[in-house]
Amino acid sequence: MPLPPPELKVDEVGPPQINPIAARLAASKDPTERATARVLAKYLDELLRVPGTNFKIGLDPILALIPGVGDTVASGAGVIILLDALRSGISIPVFLRMALNMGINFLIGLVPGFGAAASMFFKSNTRNLRLLTAWQAGNKDGVKRSTLRFYLGILLLFAITLGMLLIAWVFYTWLFYHFIQTIGHALGLVG
Repeated sequence: MPLPPPELKVDEVGPPQINPIAARLAASKDPTERATARVLAKYLDELLRVPGTNFKIGLDPILALIPGVGDTVASGAGVIILLDALRSGISIPVFLRMALNMGINFLIGLVPGFGAAASMFFKSNTRNLRLLTAWQAGNKDGVKRSTLRFYLGILLLFAITLGMLLIAWVFYTWLFYHFIQTIGHALGLVG
C-alpha cells in the first residue's frame, strides 16, 4: 500500500516550474538548437523593420552612430556568436571567416556616418549565423569537441579583439591629432 503524499506546509518552498522549451534547449547536445546566436543576430542586425519596406535594421547600425564606443559594444556582442561557434566545435577556417566578417563590420563602423549606413547592409552577425548554421547542418555527425581547438580559438579571438581595439585607438588618435592641428591652424596658433 503506497504512502499518502506528505502535505505541503505554508513555509515550504516547492520546486520552480521549468519552461519545457528552455529545458530542452539547455539540455540539448545538438548545437543547431542553441538559441544564443540566433537571438543575438536578430537583435544586432534585424530587430526593426523599416516602415513600408521589408528591410530590417538592428542595434548594430544604431550603436555605430556613437563613434568607437558603439562599434566596440556591438562587436563585443558579436563575439558571443563566435564563442557559441567555438563551443559547437566549428572548424578553424569557418571560424576565421566569421571573425573576418566581424572585423570588417568593426572597421567600416569606425568611419563616422558611413559606418552606420554600411553596417545596415553588411549585417556581419547574420552572415556569421548563416555560416554557423550551414556548418552545423553539414557536419552535425562530425562535430568534435577539442579542448585544444577551443582554447586556441579563444586565444585567436582575444588576439583579434585586441587588434581591433588597437586599430580603433590608433585611428581615433590620428583623427584627434589632425582635428586639433586643423583648429590650431585656423586660430593661427600653429605656424
